[in-house]
Amino acid sequence: MSSGARRWLAGLALCAGACTPALNWREVRLDGGALALFPCKPEHQTRTLTLVGQPVALTLHACEATGLRFAVAQADVQDPARVEAVLAALAAAQARNLQAPLPPGDAAQVPGMTPNPQARRYALSGRRPDGAAVQAQLLLFARGTQVLQATVLEGAPDTPAVHTFMDALRVPG
Repeated sequence: MSSGARRWLAGLALCAGACTPALNWREVRLDGGALALFPCKPEHQTRTLTLVGQPVALTLHACEATGLRFAVAQADVQDPARVEAVLAALAAAQARNLQAPLPPGDAAQVPGMTPNPQARRYALSGRRPDGAAVQAQLLLFARGTQVLQATVLEGAPDTPAVHTFMDALRVPG
């Protein structure tokens, strides 16, 4: 079998697990050039937050499909010296919001990202404000001074849609 045929079959197998009638995958170009693959049409909003003592415009792209909430938040922190601290602060804030302990996480690799020790992937088990249990998958990384946080709420780590969403993130060079 040719390598092209093997790639086609591998793509078909991935789609069979992640493509359902409720998932309508589309590539979305985010501010700063990052690309994300969403299973539904994301809405976006921008608001100013204080991250590591500085105001930052944070843009959130998010949608819901098959009981999962998919989101990518991004911000330009303007100063390369702040990137590592902001990535760590975003992870800690997400854990705090979910009333979950923050595990060490795994080193993350996203095509085109700037290497950073705080580029991590986390699986969180916590609670919503109403006390209901919640699962979250979290991926944090940066490209230059752009910090990005991809999140899937309610997704177990081995859910095909979570893999598709997280694995498709990239920052073209």
